[in-house]
Amino acid sequence: MTIKKHAYFLAFLLCLVLNHVQAQKHDFVVAKDGSGDFLTVQEAINAVPDFRKNQTTIHIKNGVYKEKLVLPPSKTAVKFVGEDVQKTILTHDDYAAKKNRFGEEMGTTGSTSFYVFGDDFSAENITFENSAGPVGQAVAVRVDGDKVMFSNCRFLGYQDTLYPHGEKSRQYYKNCYIEGTTDFIFGWSTAVFEDCEIFSKEGGSYITAASTLEETPYGFVFLNCRLTGNAPANSYYLGRPWRPYAKSVFINTYMGNHIKSEGWHNWNKPDAEKTSFYAEYNSKGPGANAAKRVNWSHQLSKEQAENYTLEKIFGDWVPGKPTASASK
Repeated sequence: MTIKKHAYFLAFLLCLVLNHVQAQKHDFVVAKDGSGDFLTVQEAINAVPDFRKNQTTIHIKNGVYKEKLVLPPSKTAVKFVGEDVQKTILTHDDYAAKKNRFGEEMGTTGSTSFYVFGDDFSAENITFENSAGPVGQAVAVRVDGDKVMFSNCRFLGYQDTLYPHGEKSRQYYKNCYIEGTTDFIFGWSTAVFEDCEIFSKEGGSYITAASTLEETPYGFVFLNCRLTGNAPANSYYLGRPWRPYAKSVFINTYMGNHIKSEGWHNWNKPDAEKTSFYAEYNSKGPGANAAKRVNWSHQLSKEQAENYTLEKIFGDWVPGKPTASASK
């Protein structure tokens, strides 16, 4: 065998080994072309054993999967791994005003493209979308499960794109892209967004609408994020209180010129100015204007900002590491 042929043979063997290793990393493979275990994502979810203690990994190959997905509470420790965040797309197009088969409006929750009820869910390299367009509330993802992590994912929609819903749910978004118009990050959960791009689309007005419970110490926390968009200058508020004790904090965040100088809105609820907690630390960019923020918001001190660590926010959960229940 010549040196050239020998090199080709070794390269071929290496490809086989790498493909085998890659295959071993995943429990199930979803592929629209029939090359995997399932053609649809929901079929793969359904195949996961209920309350499995070890992590179940579902590899989703490139393609547009138009499905209304549900991860039930019984499907714990499930991980989605997309092939390419730009090309692995889970989408649906329901919206709140759309009528169901009984002639009733679906409502905000009913519009959801992907419901996450299972604990210890994680996803990476996937686009989650509600493609209904600018037709009112249309949720891409609603999350109720605890200890949920998204890494290098995209969330696409208009109004009410991302719904961190569970009152006791802890969620972590790392290096994600989230876009929308009005209240496009909203809900009760404790959610940390780190190194994320938050893109405000033209035609909107508020980025967040938290409804944090009074006894919940942390609501939405943005760490080292970038607030960008194609909206006009001075057209977006950082947030408004859906419920009286809303909590939203931006730390070391770049803010584009679409952010209004006053920063926050009380949603025509003067009493919420006394109960909500809206704060910033070290905001940067043309939308950062501490001197002109509403007087009922807060500029954190360095010492106060140091309380916003993953350890303090999430307690016994370390994002990215298997929990006790998922590692037995």
